[in-house]
Amino acid sequence: MKVSVIGSTGYTGNELVRIIAKHPYLEISCLTSDNYAGQKYSDIYPPLKNIVETEIIANDWDYVSNNSDIVFLCLPHAASQKAAAFFHNKGKLVVDLSADFRIKSKEIYEKTYNVTHNYPDLLEEAVYGLPEIYRDEIKQSRLIANPGCYPTSVLLAVYPLVKNEFVDQKYIIADCKSGVSGAGKKLTEKTQFCEVSDDFKPYGIFSHRHGPEINAWLNEISADSRVIFTPHLLPMIRGIESTIYSKSGENEDEIRQYLREFYRNSFFVRIMEKGVVPRIANVSGTNFADIGVFKEDDNLIIVSCIDNLLKGASGQAVQNVNIVMDFDEETGLI
Repeated sequence: MKVSVIGSTGYTGNELVRIIAKHPYLEISCLTSDNYAGQKYSDIYPPLKNIVETEIIANDWDYVSNNSDIVFLCLPHAASQKAAAFFHNKGKLVVDLSADFRIKSKEIYEKTYNVTHNYPDLLEEAVYGLPEIYRDEIKQSRLIANPGCYPTSVLLAVYPLVKNEFVDQKYIIADCKSGVSGAGKKLTEKTQFCEVSDDFKPYGIFSHRHGPEINAWLNEISADSRVIFTPHLLPMIRGIESTIYSKSGENEDEIRQYLREFYRNSFFVRIMEKGVVPRIANVSGTNFADIGVFKEDDNLIIVSCIDNLLKGASGQAVQNVNIVMDFDEETGLI
């Protein structure tokens, strides 16, 4: 299958290229970037020398469409709308790594991102690409909205518990931390080394765009559920750790066993043994999500760790393609 990556030189684009290069059934066709057009990909990312020598082209959508079966979109939010519509109308399998199709409600999307959504029909058609929860829907889809990194970490931990009424759905606090790569490759003052190093801080309090995404999908199964979400910036490159607090009347071992049963067919979700705390170091560079369960009296703590660039972005995107194409789900990802 011929694959193209639109916006291939950002962090998520690079991770996609690295995965596709070793995937037995996918072949790199086009890699685009307006900033680096005309250069070889390995000139931008030297670790891929002699592996990916493809020349980067400008964002010529017609050319990409004529040479692709599958198109990954690694574009900024709002910019993906038109691209997704174009390639979808051309009959391509589209995986969008932006937020443009993650939230079904046009009103919530527009309020969250402060832009107009011009393709509400595609909002309805797009499938939320969280494989462990929406695998059956993904399999039938031609437009996949890859989830945000924080929502992936939080939803994998709490979605099953909300669905089975194992937690107080009105009291869920997600205290989440991410490496700096989650902010993308474009330099800003807040992500410079001198601003990030030797520091640790929350940001986007009550305003981060992933909060509405998390709650929108939990509200699909429980209108009463609400997660209070606060992200923090870690002085490290990659990885997400989410510590999630709630109340539960269920036994800790029963909760752990229920999660194991819920994810029994999900290779990339690992439920930790009793007392084992998930660590970013154990998922960094992988497509795994590690989840731990801890309980004292009625106080429940769930710890969830992922690599934000892989399970939180590019690895999950390829996992979704594997599902649609009926490849083994872990193909190219281990």
